[in-house]
Amino acid sequence: MSRKNYIYNPKPVFNPTHNKRKRSKFICYAMKKASEIDVARSSLNYTLLPIDPKTGNVLPRFRRLNEHRACAMRAIVLAMLYYFDIDSNLVQASIETLADECGLSTFSDSGNKSITRASRLINEFLEPMGFIKCKREKSKSMSNYIPKKISLTPMFFMLFDISESKINNYLCSRINFSQKSNIQEKKMFISLSDIEMISQLDEKSARNKILNALINYYSASQLTKIGPKGLKKKIDIEYNNLCKLYKKK
Repeated sequence: MSRKNYIYNPKPVFNPTHNKRKRSKFICYAMKKASEIDVARSSLNYTLLPIDPKTGNVLPRFRRLNEHRACAMRAIVLAMLYYFDIDSNLVQASIETLADECGLSTFSDSGNKSITRASRLINEFLEPMGFIKCKREKSKSMSNYIPKKISLTPMFFMLFDISESKINNYLCSRINFSQKSNIQEKKMFISLSDIEMISQLDEKSARNKILNALINYYSASQLTKIGPKGLKKKIDIEYNNLCKLYKKK
């Protein structure tokens, strides 16, 4: 096989099987933004500090986006938004479904299907960069753990420049749901409500809040592995991204 043909379907596009799925106004807006902006070339992809989700270590050697992976990211971001449930903060589709509907599934000559292209994008890029969080379960047929539940982080929405007003609308819908259901959900690294609160603080207080969020997010052993320098870099990056977000009107 020639080098130029080594990737199956080099130009994947998200094509949902069920086009009648009901989506909120926020999701429709987010999908429109994500389709208009090249999320694969966002500055976040080059400035965020990649973290190994299993160990908490900063990844010094990290595979950035080549063009094939960039194309896959453009498709899968739209797919994750399409299947995103605001109330649960979960992508309500399996990786296999995402791979199939984005044209990322491959088939061997014997007919066996592989979703490696999608799973590697999730495991080796989207999660270490902090765009998503995965809850894993051990596969019955394999010895490794596979992502079963995918949640989207605030940084995910920053890929396509969601405005402050739209984020506030999103916050209100989540807060109202939480109050009605009286459910205490485990927080993401920095929840959307925390982002709104931190934006009102002075720089020193905001950095302290980000530090506290990091301490709550990582275990003591993970924080030790990250080290003071890595922790400071993470705080700097998160604070700078928050500043950029709240300059947008």
